[in-house]
Amino acid sequence: MTHPALLRRGRGATPFFAVCAALCCASVTSSLHAAETAPSTLQSGDTAWLLTSTALVLFMMIPGLALFYAGLVRSKNVLSIFMQCFALTAVLSLVWLACGYSLSFTGDSGFIGTLGKSFLRGVTPASTYAAYPNIPEPLWFAYQMMFFLITPGLFIGAFAERMKFSAVMVFSIFWSLLVYAPTCWGVWHRMEFFGLTNVIDLAGGIVVHITAGVAALVACIMVGPRRGHPHTPMMPHNLPFTIAGAGMLWVGWFGFNGGSQVAANGSAAMTVVVTHLSASAACVVWSLIEKIKVGKPSALGIATGSIAGLAAITPASGKVGPVGAICIGGLSALVCWLFCAKVKQAFKYDDSLDVFGVHGVGGFVGTVLVAIFASPAFGGQGYAEGVTMGGQLVTQLLASLYTILLSGIVSFVLLKLIAMTIGLRVDADQENQGLDLAEHGESGYNA
Repeated sequence: MTHPALLRRGRGATPFFAVCAALCCASVTSSLHAAETAPSTLQSGDTAWLLTSTALVLFMMIPGLALFYAGLVRSKNVLSIFMQCFALTAVLSLVWLACGYSLSFTGDSGFIGTLGKSFLRGVTPASTYAAYPNIPEPLWFAYQMMFFLITPGLFIGAFAERMKFSAVMVFSIFWSLLVYAPTCWGVWHRMEFFGLTNVIDLAGGIVVHITAGVAALVACIMVGPRRGHPHTPMMPHNLPFTIAGAGMLWVGWFGFNGGSQVAANGSAAMTVVVTHLSASAACVVWSLIEKIKVGKPSALGIATGSIAGLAAITPASGKVGPVGAICIGGLSALVCWLFCAKVKQAFKYDDSLDVFGVHGVGGFVGTVLVAIFASPAFGGQGYAEGVTMGGQLVTQLLASLYTILLSGIVSFVLLKLIAMTIGLRVDADQENQGLDLAEHGESGYNA
């Protein structure tokens, strides 16, 4: 309704302004009415949980993974690990905005997504992601960005203490776009991965751990072993860093797995429960193995065991119950210990911080075992309609194989190209001096 004062002659008002005022009032009233009557799919509880989970996953990268890895290297290389983790966080966040998100979560055909949402084009605070209309799309962008940046963060441990900082950054950027993005797009967006449907991977056994683990193995072999390996002792310089970092990763994993349910509900609660139980079982089994084999359980062993159990439960955490989680955690500790303690020595590759042995192998174990422990007979959630345990097992094995081939081939080609251009590793003098001083002009510990 038009205000009466606007209709009085001689007070500076005109019929034109009166009409404008009436139209504005009508427009506002109409908009308010539409806002009151239009159904909203956004759920504040789900949004709050995913906001929290986003922060938890970033916490896994900085400071969690940074501390975990930094404590395992020699003191002359401690800052190089922190630098790589922080730099990857910053640079890959910008890559995710520019094209990573769009390539991972748009389009419905081909090998990878489109560039339709580059720089979040067309996305507003009110936008929702089609698959999850209960949360704002900017939040989905932010949550998935954390997965994008932590995945390359995992494989830097394989070639720690000898790879050029520039080579690390170039490899991580192109690998993320050529391996992570198409894998994420196929498994999590399109739900069809190289022709496979019903692939089970809640939070990244395939998308994160197998991709990063295979890249780690290829890279550590192509870069070559550290000078003096395996004859020169290369002991961790600060195990309290590593234990603290492992604890941060464990806490952050609740957001990594639990947040992947994209809802604050019973499924997210059960996902957190089985995530914790798998890590706990893996800790116990790894410690028992060390007690039997060397006579004493170690702090490094229990920390490594926890990460193995967390990596293994990641793909399965939305499908298995407590019994399945304990079995997956225990079996992952056994298999990962064998790769870290026996296989690596037998084949003499220098995976400095056991990235392949823990993340690659652990992710593979969980990706395969979910086909068994998803069965209701083990307290699991069952399979898609018409899918049997045997059929699911074949799907999981094929998805793992395709991922291994994709990551392995792309990693090899990228590393070859980098070696031919800017070079992969620092020279002998720089390696002896340590990457902190040679690459960054700083020392982690000053008298």
